[in-house]
Amino acid sequence: MRRAVTVVGIGADGCAGLSSRAAGAVAAADVLAGGERHLAVFPQFRGERVLLGGDLPGAVERIAALANEHAVCVLASGDPLLFGVAARLVARLGAEHVEILPQPSSVQWAFARVGLAWDDAAIFSVHGRPLAGVAARVRRARKVALLTGGAATPAAVARHLLTHGEGGLSAWICEELGGPGERIRRFAALEEVARCEDVAALNVLLLVRGAPAWRPPPALPYLREDALELRRPKAGLVTKREVRALALASLALRPDAVVWDVGAGSGSVALEAASLAPEGRVFAVERDPESAGHCRENARRHGMDHVTVIEGEAPAALDGLPAPDAVFVGGGGARVALIAAAALARLGPGGRIVVAAVTLDTLEDARRALAAAGVEPEVTSVSIARGAPLAGRVRLDPLTPVFLVAGAKREEVAP
Repeated sequence: MRRAVTVVGIGADGCAGLSSRAAGAVAAADVLAGGERHLAVFPQFRGERVLLGGDLPGAVERIAALANEHAVCVLASGDPLLFGVAARLVARLGAEHVEILPQPSSVQWAFARVGLAWDDAAIFSVHGRPLAGVAARVRRARKVALLTGGAATPAAVARHLLTHGEGGLSAWICEELGGPGERIRRFAALEEVARCEDVAALNVLLLVRGAPAWRPPPALPYLREDALELRRPKAGLVTKREVRALALASLALRPDAVVWDVGAGSGSVALEAASLAPEGRVFAVERDPESAGHCRENARRHGMDHVTVIEGEAPAALDGLPAPDAVFVGGGGARVALIAAAALARLGPGGRIVVAAVTLDTLEDARRALAAAGVEPEVTSVSIARGAPLAGRVRLDPLTPVFLVAGAKREEVAP
């Protein structure tokens, strides 16, 4: 069965690196699609050309339309399924209609050039993407390959990582891999990368931790209260870590979750939620300017660069935020019912909400708000006592009891 579209991976060496099968696909094509650099490799081609540029969705639709009656060949860099166009074409046309002929990816070339195994590496792209979240993902890996591009140059990435406390990394900048302009440079520290501006547009940034004693962050974060900035000593603005652990477990966070922490205070829940959702986004909503400032500083110091602090009073401050997968309400007082109702209205099906309450009034307001939205409230009383010294012995020092009111929004049932 003929496949309507063939996607050919092409390296920096152009035609020279193509297999006979890939070269045959180009020769047999009626339509050739690709970026300007790729199309320029075949000046002799006389058929229709489709430029893969700024309007990629439009170009994919054009390819789909042409594939009904023509043989289409799409050119892409290296492995077209590694942050390439092939995944879009498969999603649009179906895997049975797309043939993919890959070449070694730039990531493979980079690790081969420096002589490092890459089966344990984290691989992601910042090409044309914001840097938010890069530090949170890098801090979880011993070895990282970053595809950079546009404003996200290796120097910009290094400065971003340093700002968010990521040191202890050596680096390689690998440029024009496999082509005549290939260049490999090693840097002992990120500070050196941050000053390196003469980098080719086609490059891969490798980051490697040299310390053998390095360990990734714990699967379940458990930050001590004194690890966070407080507005004033012993102000009680940080959710106790035992309560945090239960609340985060009840939120059932996924790695790519969008999380709201409403009444964030110094940001303890937001930071730990961000650690559990390194590929997601966390929005910490706080009305007090001083606490919001501390929350920003805590996010920076702990490398949680995908935490966005929203300074304002809920529920109005929630307007315009992306729809959440999980919501924690840690403050609000008399407005807790309004906040919970506003959050539940935006929460997606199956999403979870947890409200922390200290008073019985807040407990009842939260319980009623969830019930009114069709969410069955799960109420948990959390009473904690911590060991404290007493005349050379240990006594138990009770903390203020906290109620957690939780629930899941009902899944939509297909008709």
